[in-house]
This record gives sequence, C-alpha cells and structure tokens, in this order.
Amino acid sequence: MNTLDQLAPSHRQAAAPPPPRHQQAAKKARKARQFWLKQLHTWHWISAAIALVGMLLFAITGITLNHAAQIAAQPRVVERNASLPPAVLRQIVPAPAASDAPLPDAVAGRVAQAVGMDPTGRAAEWSDTDVYVAMPGPGTDRWVSIDRQSGAITSESTDRGWISWANDLHKGRNTGAVWFWFIDAFAVACVVFTITGLILLQLHARHRPSTWPLVALGLAIPAGIALFFIH
Repeated sequence: MNTLDQLAPSHRQAAAPPPPRHQQAAKKARKARQFWLKQLHTWHWISAAIALVGMLLFAITGITLNHAAQIAAQPRVVERNASLPPAVLRQIVPAPAASDAPLPDAVAGRVAQAVGMDPTGRAAEWSDTDVYVAMPGPGTDRWVSIDRQSGAITSESTDRGWISWANDLHKGRNTGAVWFWFIDAFAVACVVFTITGLILLQLHARHRPSTWPLVALGLAIPAGIALFFIH
C-alpha cells in the first residue's frame, strides 16, 4: 500500500458532508433556548434579590393594614409653647407675597430651638392673625402655629407608634420623594420577578404537570372573591 492509499481514509473523513439542515436548526434552537433560559434565570434571581426585603415589608404591612382596627394603638401627644423675641417676630409681621411661602430662615431656626421642630423650607399657611406649618411624617402628625401679633408659638406632635409608621410606608403617606421613587423601583423589580417567573414556569411546565392548574387556581381565587364577595 502506497502513501496515497494510507492517506485516503483520513482525507475522506475530513471531507465528510455537513450534518443535515434540520440538525443544524435543532442545534441552533437548543443553543438559543439555553441562552434565554440562562438570561431568564439571571434576571429572575437579580429581581428577587432586589425586591426581597421590600416584598417582606409590604407583605407584613399588608397584614397590619388589613387588621388596623384590631391592632390597638395609643397615640403619644406632646404639646409645647414658646415665644419669638421681638427682633425675630418683626420678620413675619408683614405677610409674604405667596400665601404658602415658608417661614424666614431666622424664624424657622428660632422655632426649631424653642419647640424641637424644624419648619425650614416647608410650605406655611399665612392668615391675618397667625402662620401655620404642618410637618406630617409616617406614623406622626406635627404642626407649629405662630401668632403674628404676640409671637406666641404653639406646637403639637402626635406619634402613633411603629405599626402606624410601617403602615404609612406601605401607603407612601408623608414619606417624601426618595421613598416615592423607591416604591416605583420596587414595583418594577416585582414586575420583572413575576414575568420572568411566569416564563420560567412555561419553559418547565412539561416536566411539572401541576404548574398550570396551580397558576389557574392563583387567578381563580382572587377573581372569585372579587366577583362574589365584594359588594
């Protein structure tokens, strides 16, 4: 056998015809499915990690809000009185051009020193006799009133406890702009978590026969309650 005969089999093996097109398509489909499955798992666990603490907080406060009438709360009310010195009082005797203008910084600073509430930068309600500043917060209600003639300061703070504080976080009541945007970001993370979870359920459903009956049950229960028990 000469050298050419020895090389012939390897030459024929190297020049083997490519696999059929349907096999190539199946291979590409498998690769695409693995890629998207990996992406879905990645986005699912990332959104779950981001929303985990928020979901726990909103789930617990959902229970406390639902049973707010049964949860006893003893509000703590603190009242304070003080007065502005004449030099500072003169800054609020003339009414500002805007009816909701905040207190002058010097007046706000003196109020904060006198009653422990800082109204700096907050919208005030100006009348002919006094100026009123509301400073509500989650779980609390606070206000300061100043007599524009005598300079008398009256303040009141009502604290309804930590459960009321957590409930107000759930509702976004008096929580400020940062918490407002956090709720939006948290909601987006929850949407990503649920949509990727739904797609993953669909991809794995053929190996888990109870998947869609359970999903249907999760839809039917709240829908049935809404239709037949809410009036």
